[in-house]
Amino acid sequence: MTVLDTRALNRATLARQLLLDRADMPVLDAVGHLGGLQAQEPQEPFIGLWSRLRAFAPSTLSDLLVRRSVARTHLMRRTVHLVTAEDALAWRARHDPMLRQRVLGTYRRELDGVDLDELAAAGKAVMADGRPRSMAELTRALADRWPQRQPRALGEMLVAALLPMAQLPPRGLWRARAGVRNVLLSAWLGREIDPPAMDGSDPVGQALVRRYLAAFGPAASADLRSWCGLAGLPAAIAAIREELVTFRDERGRELLDLPDAPRPDPGTPAPVRFLPAFDNAILGYHDRSRIVDDDHRGLSVAGARVVLVDGRVGATWTVEAGTVLVTPLRRFSRADRTDLAEQARALALFLSDGDSDRVRIAASTD
Repeated sequence: MTVLDTRALNRATLARQLLLDRADMPVLDAVGHLGGLQAQEPQEPFIGLWSRLRAFAPSTLSDLLVRRSVARTHLMRRTVHLVTAEDALAWRARHDPMLRQRVLGTYRRELDGVDLDELAAAGKAVMADGRPRSMAELTRALADRWPQRQPRALGEMLVAALLPMAQLPPRGLWRARAGVRNVLLSAWLGREIDPPAMDGSDPVGQALVRRYLAAFGPAASADLRSWCGLAGLPAAIAAIREELVTFRDERGRELLDLPDAPRPDPGTPAPVRFLPAFDNAILGYHDRSRIVDDDHRGLSVAGARVVLVDGRVGATWTVEAGTVLVTPLRRFSRADRTDLAEQARALALFLSDGDSDRVRIAASTD
């Protein structure tokens, strides 16, 4: 079986993630191709798409949210993702058990003895009027039913698990600052979410495997699970295994892939790319060594914004008073430093709507 080394996997990831070459792709198609963008920080998807698409206009993504072509909802890993409306409706039911278990993993003691079906019915009755509500407003409406329960636990279980919700704009719009207001996903999108297959098959799980490999492969089954949080996908993989090709990584793990997906030459040059906080290009793997060194693995989990240099995490970045501040994690060549400065200036112009191209790159810590 062919062994793919770390650099080969890196270049494949960059190609699938639209980070090797910026794509001439409609914004909605890009959100779909990527399987959504992690979006608990509302402005970060704009940065992620700017790094991936040519001539990206933030207003386009804002318009898609207002027009309900994309939705902000709890999905993979129980985190807020920005996904296409079609994916939100198709995927949500498949994620229900995982979402419940993840909330219980945090609030099991606080929710002990609470009938979750009763809680879901009560919450749905409150939300049935279609009025947007914050989590606090929803739990206040239920306070008489569960007076001894911690409102935060009840709210998290309702909003992140029991009731498929959409977070409404203006939250998630370009440059908007707004709190979370929730409505039922079916009310916002005008259609009930797709139910699970009645025959026990798992077409959604199979679709998730294909979609994940298209955007993240070649990858191991453990990587797939890290991306979506779902435990029950071995049967889905088995059902489509004849469609797939397999490789090994340098550790001997089996890697799955779509036969015609891009696997660029490992020597392909990789441009500097600025990634937003919690970007799935990093978080979408269990083994992240293809893109980040073990010493820096915790940066993405902590929400640091990072810079890819030669395809790997090589710096962090922030913005202060209109200036993009870059902190290298290793020593760069002169050419890399030039490319880094050029992309940082472009990012500064993007974030400031053309008002500032100020950049400051700290000295290397090496």
